[in-house]
Amino acid sequence: MSPLVLFSFVIGYFLLLLGVAWYTSRNADNESFFIGNRNSNWMLVAFGMVGTSLSGVTFVSVPGNVGDINFNYFQLVIGYVLGYAVVAFILLPLYYRMNLTSIYTYLENRFGVNAHKAGAFFFILSRTVGATARLYLVINILQLFILDKLGIPFLATALVILTLILLYTFEGGVRTIIFTDTLQTSGMLIGLVACLLVLVQALGTDVTGAWQLINEKGYNQIINTDVNSPFNFWKQLLGGMFITITMTGLDQEMMQKNISVRTLKDSQKNVMTLSFILVIVNALFLLLGAVLYLYAASTGLTAKGDDLFPTVALSDAFSGTIGVIFIIALISALFPSVDGAITSLTSSFCIDILDFNHSKAEEQAKRKKRLRVHLSFALVFLLMVLLFKIINDKSIIQFIIKFAGITYGPLLGLFSFGILTSRIISNSWVWPVCVGGPLVTVILDLLCNPSYYEKLLHMNLGLANLSTSLFDGYKIGPELILINGFFTFVGLFLISKPAIKKG
Repeated sequence: MSPLVLFSFVIGYFLLLLGVAWYTSRNADNESFFIGNRNSNWMLVAFGMVGTSLSGVTFVSVPGNVGDINFNYFQLVIGYVLGYAVVAFILLPLYYRMNLTSIYTYLENRFGVNAHKAGAFFFILSRTVGATARLYLVINILQLFILDKLGIPFLATALVILTLILLYTFEGGVRTIIFTDTLQTSGMLIGLVACLLVLVQALGTDVTGAWQLINEKGYNQIINTDVNSPFNFWKQLLGGMFITITMTGLDQEMMQKNISVRTLKDSQKNVMTLSFILVIVNALFLLLGAVLYLYAASTGLTAKGDDLFPTVALSDAFSGTIGVIFIIALISALFPSVDGAITSLTSSFCIDILDFNHSKAEEQAKRKKRLRVHLSFALVFLLMVLLFKIINDKSIIQFIIKFAGITYGPLLGLFSFGILTSRIISNSWVWPVCVGGPLVTVILDLLCNPSYYEKLLHMNLGLANLSTSLFDGYKIGPELILINGFFTFVGLFLISKPAIKKG
């Protein structure tokens, strides 16, 4: 299928999103933008959050990683379910009891202003980098397989896509995103199943036959018992659990949607429903990855990793059969993670940094300031996407997990210390502790896994021998976030004192 036809489908999809945005953003105010007037339907939120949780990175990188780590990723998914239970039954009751608009307001109530600002800062940093990494991946695929052939430069593609995202999130915010995410999640899941069925048929077999081939190749191996491997079962299980606690329960973007639901009970149903849907969807992505590698091996294709799925889907062999499905599903997977990110970053900056909750300004003045912040984050996203283009890392999902482990660690330390202890911390020492924890974690990870950083920085750091002598081949995996949270927790304990007992 010609690039022009594929591009026309992309434009048509955007027009549909703009139509939904226009309808849902009528009479919207700041309360609508930030938390949807606390009137969202939990079933819509749960279904829409599937797309937010997965993103275009999952759509491309999870299948692409099957060739290297088989179904080891599913160990992380099992950990996700445990993490969602913690979010539903420990964190959500806290947020609803305090009637929060920004979850980082809890940190100010518990510790003081510096903790509040530090929590918001690390969220803003992590979400900005994570969302732009996901955005870069999808833009790069559209660029390589469609827009380069039309003579459209990468910068123009990034600029147009961000402008379109701005157009449909500018007014409605969360209220609009609840509906657009539902539409986009539907597109992603339909595309996933359709691509899987077409590829199974291309192998000349059915689903049962495909599973037998997958078993013969060993792709369906889930459990990894190698203690030194970053994909060891216990590392993945604990890592997945704490990644979910932090990247969902301590993340303003994800919680902004959850606390927009009418009641705590409905919000808890939303979270647990989401967790079980994600198990099924991630299993389908892994199955798709195995089928893709079987197809590539049978046809002599050498593409792998993030390049595998788009190379197969947009190849001449299918004459556009799954090309359109892939493109629509890919951008459907992308936008729930990007539109929600820009909206939540705007909300967090306005509430946590600009202190909208205590501002005496008129509603209209706040609105103008909010729109300027929203536009500024879109510009930051553009610059970050261009930076990722320069770096050109081929395995984005591993980078996102590692960066999240580094930046969400202080949030894990702050919230866990606040919930699990009653101690009072020294407000002036919060920033050194929250910066020091990630720095120590990065140094430890660098010494433990220098090859990753050498690949990322395109240079030899000469630390391989030191790493072997210190850690005897041990590699830190998703448990990085737990290590980081532990360092922050210990640091907070050292700058704290027992609470004064009343009476």
